Amino acid sequence: MPNIILQPDVQFDGEADLEQAVYGSRYKVVTSKSKNLGGIPEQVWHDAVAMVCYHEIEVTDAVLARMPNCRVVVRAGVGFDNIDLAAAGRRGVAVCNTPDYGTMDVADHAIAMSLAFLRGLVQYNSALLDDPIDGWRFQIPTTIRRLSTQTFGVVGLGRIGTATALRAKALGMKVIFFDPYRPTGTELAVGLGRVNSLEDLLAQSDVVSLHTPLTTETRHLISTAELAAMKADALLVNTARGGVVDLAALTEALAAGRIGGAALDVLEQEPLPADHPLMALWRAPDSSIRHKLMLSPHAAFYSPSSLVDLRQKSARTALGYLESGSSRDCVNRDLYDAAVAVQRRSAVA
Repeated sequence: MPNIILQPDVQFDGEADLEQAVYGSRYKVVTSKSKNLGGIPEQVWHDAVAMVCYHEIEVTDAVLARMPNCRVVVRAGVGFDNIDLAAAGRRGVAVCNTPDYGTMDVADHAIAMSLAFLRGLVQYNSALLDDPIDGWRFQIPTTIRRLSTQTFGVVGLGRIGTATALRAKALGMKVIFFDPYRPTGTELAVGLGRVNSLEDLLAQSDVVSLHTPLTTETRHLISTAELAAMKADALLVNTARGGVVDLAALTEALAAGRIGGAALDVLEQEPLPADHPLMALWRAPDSSIRHKLMLSPHAAFYSPSSLVDLRQKSARTALGYLESGSSRDCVNRDLYDAAVAVQRRSAVA
């Protein structure tokens, strides 16, 4: 039987034809769309030499223990906070991500969300839907501003953050960024303004667009103090990871009118239950935040073209690692290298 590559939480319908075309006859793709990992036969877990996963499951030490022959876990996406990097490293399993598949789409989505607020599109549409006659008034939205008067603040100037910043710049906005990990001179290379603290960015920005990974450092990066530091009419846009924004703090800030609005493609819990305080407040009759909140279902990455890219690129990453034993997109390299070195010394001894 060919070696198995397990994809336990696929985000597409139909057969894994794109993936199988990449792997050829040497590897067999086994897919599941269920979040219930218990439904996957033990023999599949045992025989799998690689896993390609999306964001629907948690790849824990217990999951990895079921895969004694696994050599690499590939995250079909950019963020990898759902994978226990240390546990994988201890087992000599490399973890790779697919960092380049959705750069254009996520940047487009962040800008689209910003423009929907800045041009009042959501409120116009809602008003006309409710009342085609009385809703025919250009003064209704409260968030409309001329783009050239706005400062667009980017938190995290990686691939997607840079693409978003350049789009905002092309639209005539003043663009600033905060990223302590970008080398000096980055601001000159891309022609953007740089600030030295998150507080400075929040104080200056009319739109704050988040583009950071989810780590212990960035979890709830935007919480009560940060929301209070923003301009009273500023907009918050999150197309990064849900846990970067403290939803309890955001709910309170929106309800109190401390910020102008929030557009979220990602949430701490996905999907968010209808009885969550933020959802309950947003969906209530005559809600005070009806037009201050915009949600999309973790869809910033998506277009038919990007999904094809994602499927093929993640498959090529898995295949590349299986064939060569290395990948420039390995995100637990230090942990993995240390574990492999120990295994080799034990084998020699």
